[in-house]
Amino acid sequence: MPRPPKWRTVEQFPSCTYFKPAGIPLRELGEVCLYVEELEALRLKDLACLDQEACAERMKVARTTFQRILCAARAKVAEALVTGKAIRVEGGKYLLAEKLFETTEEENNQKQPSRRCRYRGG
Repeated sequence: MPRPPKWRTVEQFPSCTYFKPAGIPLRELGEVCLYVEELEALRLKDLACLDQEACAERMKVARTTFQRILCAARAKVAEALVTGKAIRVEGGKYLLAEKLFETTEEENNQKQPSRRCRYRGG
């Protein structure tokens, strides 16, 4: 059984979460789901033009993990563009950079952060 993925750091939540080809009704379109951290990987690498090491540091993942996230994102975007599908941005395993908290091990196992969480920064 593989271990669960670690949380990825995302600096900003996307302002637009749905993209579709113009002129085609939504009910006739297929859809590709792009995770929030995959969009962040595209933003850092392709828009901000950072090298992979810097991107991985900003997302707080290993460079090889960043490469896998980026490859998955590019494949999904290419599929949507080539086949005329809509792109929905949602889900994934991420934390917004300004909302990282330090918690005790017991609190980490809870679903909601407790009041004893301290801001860690980012």
